[in-house]
Amino acid sequence: MDIKNKKEAQKRIESLRKEIEKHNYRYYVLNDPQISDFEYDGMMSDLISLEKMFPEFASPDSPTVKVGSDIAGKAPGVREFKQYRHRYPMLSLGNTYSIGELSDFDRRVRDAAGEEFNYNCELKFDGTAICLTYSHGKLVRALTRGDGMVGDDVTDNVRTIASIPDNIGEVPWDFEIRGEIYMPFASFNALNEERIDIGDQPFANPRNAAAGSLKTLDPQEVRRRGLECVLYHIIGDNIPFKYHTEALEWAREHHFPISKYSRLCRNMEEVTAYIQEWDTARKSLPFATDGIVIKVDDLALQARLGYTAKFPRWATAYKFKPERALTRLISVDYQVGRTGAVTPVANLEPVPLSGTIVKRASLHNSDQMELLDIHIGDWVYVEKGGEIIPKITGVELSKRPSDAAVPHFPTHCPDCGAPLVRDESEARHYCTNENCPTRVKGAFLHFISRKAMNINAGEATIEQLYDKGYIRRLPDLYRLDKERLMTLDGWKDKSAQNFLDSIAESRKVPFGRVLFALGIRHIGETTARTLAARMGNIETMAKASREDFLEVEDIGDIIADSLVEYFSDSAHRQMIEELKGFGLQFADNSAASRISDRLAGCTVVVSGNFSRPRDEMKAMIAAHGGKNTGSVSGKTTYLLAGEKAGPEKLSKAEKLGVKIISEDEFYSIINQ
Repeated sequence: MDIKNKKEAQKRIESLRKEIEKHNYRYYVLNDPQISDFEYDGMMSDLISLEKMFPEFASPDSPTVKVGSDIAGKAPGVREFKQYRHRYPMLSLGNTYSIGELSDFDRRVRDAAGEEFNYNCELKFDGTAICLTYSHGKLVRALTRGDGMVGDDVTDNVRTIASIPDNIGEVPWDFEIRGEIYMPFASFNALNEERIDIGDQPFANPRNAAAGSLKTLDPQEVRRRGLECVLYHIIGDNIPFKYHTEALEWAREHHFPISKYSRLCRNMEEVTAYIQEWDTARKSLPFATDGIVIKVDDLALQARLGYTAKFPRWATAYKFKPERALTRLISVDYQVGRTGAVTPVANLEPVPLSGTIVKRASLHNSDQMELLDIHIGDWVYVEKGGEIIPKITGVELSKRPSDAAVPHFPTHCPDCGAPLVRDESEARHYCTNENCPTRVKGAFLHFISRKAMNINAGEATIEQLYDKGYIRRLPDLYRLDKERLMTLDGWKDKSAQNFLDSIAESRKVPFGRVLFALGIRHIGETTARTLAARMGNIETMAKASREDFLEVEDIGDIIADSLVEYFSDSAHRQMIEELKGFGLQFADNSAASRISDRLAGCTVVVSGNFSRPRDEMKAMIAAHGGKNTGSVSGKTTYLLAGEKAGPEKLSKAEKLGVKIISEDEFYSIINQ
């Protein structure tokens, strides 16, 4: 930093604070970071240095002394959660990328301690922080970090994570246990594949996917996303432990998810060896880790060392430098998805990175391109987000060629030439032409996929069928005959018959999968199945209002608007009628097995634990003519409350005069 005077220092400090707060908001609230951790930590380090050099510009509101806040409700479309104050402040960790600075930390701790002690070293899981409160051995509340003093209550969502115990048996002292909720690579990849398939923006990395999932509307959706948890810190007024490792061993014995990778180290040499070992070994782990946490093991010494306004003095984190490569940007392609979303993709000179050769990297959208100030011919830095997805994180301006040109995001579809429109809520551009060849072929590929209609064909088949003019709309698949199929390259009688057999079998696919196969924007596999079960048939959906859709659990404003828009299009309704004519299932067959109409016209919200699985309780409601919804409203007939029913649902039901019934009362109603 070349700061010449106080005026320059003040200007730079104010600029850094503003920039860091902007990135805090994108990282913690929107779960959509625009820079790497390394770049963010560099800005924070510069700000810390400047505030030390010029203490007259110190501020209690500086991000150097405040914890980045994940409290929701600050952005459009972000759900608000009830908030509670942390009994003990939930602070951040200081961090470094330097072994030398780690030695400085060790020296400060040893000078203050005046005695020998051990460090506990553990992997720094790259997830979102959580604080679990237990009373008499039972989980009573789960809070996010929030701003360190107040956090969002995500208890209902946390209860869906199988590894977190709900009851560990009677414990004579209350305590909090803190840790990280994270998303394994397998879950992350599956989630992003689904999001891309339904036209949603994929998550940048597993950390953002975990944080975003923890703040979703419906606990069942959280359960489906495959979150995991690791816990690493117990705190309370009367905990009977002398050492951190002893506390963790007790927690492990009581079935809490405790990391198996931690190690007790006697000195900084052993700490350094542990870091070096995991800097390589972490690349084979099934989850993302971005560093090592080093803690004083002696709890009494921890208490003596105390805290700064933002960090504990008895712990720090060594962060691994992201593996990145420098390569040249050759060109930018603009790919059209089946929903019409246009994604810029960078074509790179091949470069080795984290064990693979990287040739392409997503630029996400036009905003990201502008943020990077990217030019064709630039030398760019490429990293792997969460060690998986290649992404461009910066430009080496010193190597920019004099003739480097700015790539201009197209105003018209690169495939069909139709105008592009921008969805401001997603910062993405969309092709407006539903007959765009790329969109049409993408829609067919989605329709025939295994999770949809499971038709025996692939991309090459769809390309040939389209090029020959045999298919343009989904019903065209059911008009194909062996004669036309035999004109395809390489097709013989057996391959044609296999295709026709799979077409015949697809007529048996249940309504939920047919609905998913239609490719309605934002409607994924689970949402389609829920809609099919709750709405019953396609005629009900076609007539439904926005408010009707919002009554269905898992359905929010964006999905409701998408459904209303889809069914208001006469071409879509005509296509559905043709598909019905070919025998596809557009009604939920389970409705035909209705037991009674004792709940006809009733809307029921289910909350809590029951003697049988919650899905079975919901199935019984539907079997007796009732309708399930996820939230209590003035239209709710009953709140079916089991053990540990959500306190917010109970409170709202009482406030609105909604009748609250127990499991036994429910059985009495349906068995009259």
